Amino acid sequence: MRRKFLLLLEMGLILAGLALGWSAWKVNSVLEQPLHVTQERLLDVPNGTTPNRMFYRMQTEGLLDDAVWLRLYWRFNMAGTPLHTGEYRITPGMTVEQLFDAWRRGDVVQYNLTLVEGWTFRQVRSAVAKHEKIRHTLDGLSDAEVMDKLGHTGVFPEGRFFPDTYRFVRGMSDVELLQQAYMRLDEVLAKEWAERTTDLPYRDPYQALIMASLVEKETGIPQERGQIAGVFVRRMRLGMMLQTDPTVIYGMGERYNGKITRADLREPTPYNTYTMTGLPPTPIAMVGREAIHAALNPSEGTSLYFVARGDGSHVFSDDLDDHNSAVREFQLKRRSDYRSSPAPQSPSAPQPESQPGSDEAAPPEAPEVDQPAAQPAPDEPPVQDAPAGGAQAAERPSPDEQH
Repeated sequence: MRRKFLLLLEMGLILAGLALGWSAWKVNSVLEQPLHVTQERLLDVPNGTTPNRMFYRMQTEGLLDDAVWLRLYWRFNMAGTPLHTGEYRITPGMTVEQLFDAWRRGDVVQYNLTLVEGWTFRQVRSAVAKHEKIRHTLDGLSDAEVMDKLGHTGVFPEGRFFPDTYRFVRGMSDVELLQQAYMRLDEVLAKEWAERTTDLPYRDPYQALIMASLVEKETGIPQERGQIAGVFVRRMRLGMMLQTDPTVIYGMGERYNGKITRADLREPTPYNTYTMTGLPPTPIAMVGREAIHAALNPSEGTSLYFVARGDGSHVFSDDLDDHNSAVREFQLKRRSDYRSSPAPQSPSAPQPESQPGSDEAAPPEAPEVDQPAAQPAPDEPPVQDAPAGGAQAAERPSPDEQH
């Protein structure tokens, strides 16, 4: 009896060993099986998907075999390993084990979206809405409703997002991306505000942001930003109107067709700095760190005027006579290749995956804010400078007609 028991036990152990060996071989062969793909493709792992669901889905799609064995392997060997949401690149010859390694590392495909300095919020929304890899939840909402979704109810959106290249995975929502850009702007502005120079005519960081947007739209040449800011700051201190064309263009909204006329300069809008003293009520565009730094650290000097040369740079003048001479030279006798912004680099920089149209935004009704207490000086001549962003120059009075 005892001998028979030992024989059965021995046979059981042998069978168990064989079963374990076969199981180990099977699991190994399942892990080493190549995925059934003939060309590179992307495998999407939606938010909330479990490994078990992915195995069965991939088997249903004919990408692999033996999903049951993969489920058992994951349960006993990779329990607790997170399956990161996103897209994974799979290629011919890639094995299941290699796919598992990619899942373990979270090696998801990332996409880029570039928000550009000088864009309006309308252009930002257009770029985000056109990107097919972003999950869209804001379509059809007003700007105010968008800010509600972002958790910033009552905040005017213009200029409140930081221009940068943002990386994300498929399925990230438009809300998440805009929240990143909003927080990034707050961080940069707070840091620059803490390191600002003294004796600036701003009550708070928001006014500095408004000034930075004017600087951003006036010049694309880095070394001129501080000079432009210096002119504006000195004019504010003297009670002079800023008289900068980008504010006229922004106030015109969709009516802007590439040039501004004398009538446009005289039309009162909440943004027209030819008809009002101080800063406009809100920023007029997104601003980069350099423009913020310039607004908070303007260059010292005595110039109060500037005019576009036609190559993207400007001539700065201390008095009206010198300024009128520059206007005659660079505005009234224009060169054939006149530009009010720098010429594009060659070769041109790569464009973001989603590029909105170039139309300026139609500004929503601006929130009411107090203007600085500066008063206009009597008989103040207008600043003569070409519209920023490559627009044509205004139809302006000749220097002799200026008051």
